[in-house]
Amino acid sequence: MIMQPVSVGGPPTPASSAPAAIIDSEDPAVKEFAAVAAGGCADNRGAAVAIYYAVRDGFRYDPYTVDLSIAGLSASGVLQSGRGWCIPKAALMAACCRAVGIPARVGLADVRNHLATRKLLDMLGTDVFYCHGYTSVWLEGRWIKATPAFNRELCTRAGIAPLEFDGCVDSINHPFDLAGQRHMEYLAMHGEFDEVPRDYVVATLTQRYPSLKQLPGSDWDEDIEEEFKAS
Repeated sequence: MIMQPVSVGGPPTPASSAPAAIIDSEDPAVKEFAAVAAGGCADNRGAAVAIYYAVRDGFRYDPYTVDLSIAGLSASGVLQSGRGWCIPKAALMAACCRAVGIPARVGLADVRNHLATRKLLDMLGTDVFYCHGYTSVWLEGRWIKATPAFNRELCTRAGIAPLEFDGCVDSINHPFDLAGQRHMEYLAMHGEFDEVPRDYVVATLTQRYPSLKQLPGSDWDEDIEEEFKAS
């Protein structure tokens, strides 16, 4: 069944705080990680910010590891592997927020992404990344977007300012890198979801990327280093 997005401007639903198969906030490892990340924070905003940085920099962004199974997309799966691409990392932040009592959900958007290797772009056949994942968090009576995908080390290698989050304003990817080159453009918003709509994501990505199962067999970190060393 294809899940429908919730109203972006509306208040959280009960499902925005409940554990789910992919946003598995009841997983013991997720609960422990969230408690440690948010420990000592005085309010929800501080906790959400702390969780953001723990997820952003504690787990490497790696689009070579796309796994569209429930386990592969799950928050707990990122904890186990130590890395993940945008949707699982967004799910991890959402799950951690729920684990400490903050409503959260996952949003999907189509973006034109210039932070990629030539190998990946050749495989995809485009520089448009469909169903790019971000996290939306309910703070002080409104939804605020955060994008924990790209870890600081990756951004430094690529000459891109790491995306910061203060819990007050939306944090989506900067349109330009440190050299003034365009970095990422948001092309379309799919909506925000109380659970990652796996069927929708699978259908979209397999349609848009016929060669998705032929992901590069090399190491993402090494390829990124070579890519941006050359540029």
